[in-house]
Amino acid sequence: MRRIAITFAATVSVVVLLFSYRTSTDATPAAAGRPLGTQPTRTTSPAAPAPTGSGGTFTGEAADTRYGPVQVQITVAGGKITDAQAVQYPQESGRDVRINAAAVPELNQETLQAQSAQIDTVSGATYTSEGYQQSLQSAIDAAHR
Repeated sequence: MRRIAITFAATVSVVVLLFSYRTSTDATPAAAGRPLGTQPTRTTSPAAPAPTGSGGTFTGEAADTRYGPVQVQITVAGGKITDAQAVQYPQESGRDVRINAAAVPELNQETLQAQSAQIDTVSGATYTSEGYQQSLQSAIDAAHR
């Protein structure tokens, strides 16, 4: 009988520990926890230099993400990024559309402010943000050639 009680207590302890385990170090909940209509929050990402070459429009390579490819196009004039647009991003489900409707304009604006691929990741749109940064870096690299 004592062995059963100890086994039961150990099982309950393990289950409690499993349910309390946090899989993310980010204290901000993902998009599912954010009420509709609220703005996503951002976190910082690695740096990349702004283009210094001649002007023109440059399209980065499409970056594959878990939910689909992300591709960015930039316009450079006078060594500055004057426009940034995600020309391809996940839109397969209603959730993709809701998340990216808020995230993509944020990422476009952040690119213009940062003048580099060192832009903030939009919370709740991590995969899109990471793909955007990869494609943006590719476009900036193309502008340097």
